[in-house]
Amino acid sequence: MSDLVDVEQLSTDDVVDPSAAEAVIEAKELGAKLRKLRLKTSMGLVELGERTGLSASYLSQLETGRVVPTLRNLSRIALAHQVDLSLFFKDESLGSFRRSREKDRVKISVGPRNNPFMLSQSMSVLIEDRRMVPCIAELLPGIPDEAFDAKVFNGLEFAYVTEGAVSVTTEQHSEWLDEGDVLWVDGRTKRQYRCASETSAKVMITSFPQQR
Repeated sequence: MSDLVDVEQLSTDDVVDPSAAEAVIEAKELGAKLRKLRLKTSMGLVELGERTGLSASYLSQLETGRVVPTLRNLSRIALAHQVDLSLFFKDESLGSFRRSREKDRVKISVGPRNNPFMLSQSMSVLIEDRRMVPCIAELLPGIPDEAFDAKVFNGLEFAYVTEGAVSVTTEQHSEWLDEGDVLWVDGRTKRQYRCASETSAKVMITSFPQQR
């Protein structure tokens, strides 16, 4: 909206116009986003109320914009839907095109501090509603007793080896994946990923949780 208050133009002595605050909330279309997310997960107001501890009547008023949500209540709703809180404040006009440069991603070490067996790069920031959860796992060589235990969930998982070789072990059998190989696996299957090459291996792992 063009009539939003420019925060940089406010001095410490200025009093914020309540109508301007309402305009900020309206511009973010929080009510519409809350309703869209709830319908996308096929969750009724009563069920969402049970999950969040909020009344169905209050949730309905949030969705129609009749009440202003608190950050605490937004956090409850985000947790119930398993999405990031930032989803409610993103500009949806940019939702169809997002970029994640490698230099900007944080690599998380997995394993002993001085001898990790995996470096993980999460890209969940690209998809806040968690309909798919992508990450890049860099499996380090020379640590045969350590493995990445993938999360067990209802849904499917896709793995694509971009460098090196990877072994994937389940309770039934083991698969060897070379560079360029792909694997589809039921997310309910217990599985471990290990480096199977002399140099580090990279695998793009994308999870597709089953939507409620």
